[in-house]
Parts: sequence; C-alpha cells; structure tokens
Amino acid sequence: MKATEFSYGESKPAQCSDAEWALRIELTHCYRLVDYLGWTEMIFNHISARLPGEENHYLVNPFALNYNEVLPSNLLKVGLDGQLVEPSEYKANPAGFALHSAIHGARDDLHCVIHTHTTPISAVTMKKSGFEHNDFYGAQLFGRIGYHEFEGITLFAEEKERMLASLGSKNILVLRNHGVAVCERDIRRTFFLLWTVQRAAEIQSAGRAMGGEDVVLQDEVRQKCADLTQQLIRNDGFAEIFFEAIVRKMLKAQKLV
Repeated sequence: MKATEFSYGESKPAQCSDAEWALRIELTHCYRLVDYLGWTEMIFNHISARLPGEENHYLVNPFALNYNEVLPSNLLKVGLDGQLVEPSEYKANPAGFALHSAIHGARDDLHCVIHTHTTPISAVTMKKSGFEHNDFYGAQLFGRIGYHEFEGITLFAEEKERMLASLGSKNILVLRNHGVAVCERDIRRTFFLLWTVQRAAEIQSAGRAMGGEDVVLQDEVRQKCADLTQQLIRNDGFAEIFFEAIVRKMLKAQKLV
C-alpha cells in the first residue's frame, strides 16, 4: 500500500480536489509520524504545507488537537495571516503561525515547513557552536543552516524580517535557545530533512556527554556529504522511498493496516 492510499478511514469530500486531498493525506501522515517518533510538543508547534494552485493558502493543524488526532478532513486551510479561509469547527492559532507565514510568504521554493523543539535539538540550539557537522548526519547539513538569535516566544510579526534574513537561501533555521524550522519543496523532503536534523542533534548531544576529543571533519568532506545527499534526493527519490517506508512502519505498528 502506498502512503497516498491510506486516508484514515475518510473519503474525499465532493468539494475537495484530488490534489488537495492527496496533500491532506500526506500532511496527516507527517503529523502522525512526528507523534509516532516522539517529537511532539503536546498540542503546540505546526507543520504547514502550501496548497497546489492556491496562492498563499496553506494546510495546518487545528489548535488544541494532539498530532495523533489530526485527520485529512480536520486540517485547516489558512492564509498567510493564519486565519481560516474556509469554515471549520476548529480554531486556528494565528500567533503560532508567525514563523510559518514568514517563510511561506517569502520563499516560493519552500512548500512545507516543520517546526519542532525536541530535547536534543533544543540542547544543540543553546550551544554557541550550533551544529558541528562532525558526524554522519551533521555533515549532511553543512552549509544548509541559518541561525537566528532568540527574541522570546515567536509570536510577533515584527520579528519576521529578521527571521527571514537569518534563514537566507538555506533550508534549516536554527532558532537559538529554542528549536528549528526545516523547510523544503514538499512534505516528504521536509520530513527527511527533519529526520536528519534530529539524528544529528541526538548524536552530537550524546558525543558531548562522552569524554575524549572529537575527530573533526574537514569542510571538503562535509560539503561532499551534503552535496551527495541532495543528489540522492533529487535523482534517486531518496526522500520518497524513505517516507513510504516509515509510513508503512507506523501504520503497521499502530495496527491501522
């Protein structure tokens, strides 16, 4: 079974296009995966995805629902201001969408944004060195990270331009003393990037807890790793294969299939 073939028992509403319904299913998988892997922050944070053919409209989770309660049908359609553009029994959380709307509004190449602050990621964001790129996963992130200084809880529109300047043309925004936002051209690539960031943070945190001196990789090796990963994703469908496999694993583990 392909990921797009499992819709959590729901049928496509008549007014919903095939493209939108497929995106809703894929985004639901992404929310459920973040929950399955233990990367949630209770009801907080967002994963947003740009709707195909609809300018500045995005899908995002209903506020107050757990990630494992997200369904294709209850995902909210919002504008850049985080406000509903279609009626729903659920409320949006415009304040929490500030980070996402800033990225979506400025970067047409980024169609999905995931914001998390797991313990390993938050620990790395507190260190002046940030991600050190000396392990298998960290090396893949070389040259892809922008850093933004902590200004408090990310709620206010006035911070948007500064966050965008910190992100630049990169795909990962480290929010110092907070968490990360990872962004890519589709949900599957964004999830694969999040997986890589999470693993890099876990390994770096574990390494920092051990005694002894680290083997420091040369920038040439780091860049080679980062470039090769992107080549595999572009040419060999790495992210798509990975996403399909982990969705199958999750659905089977939860006895949904």
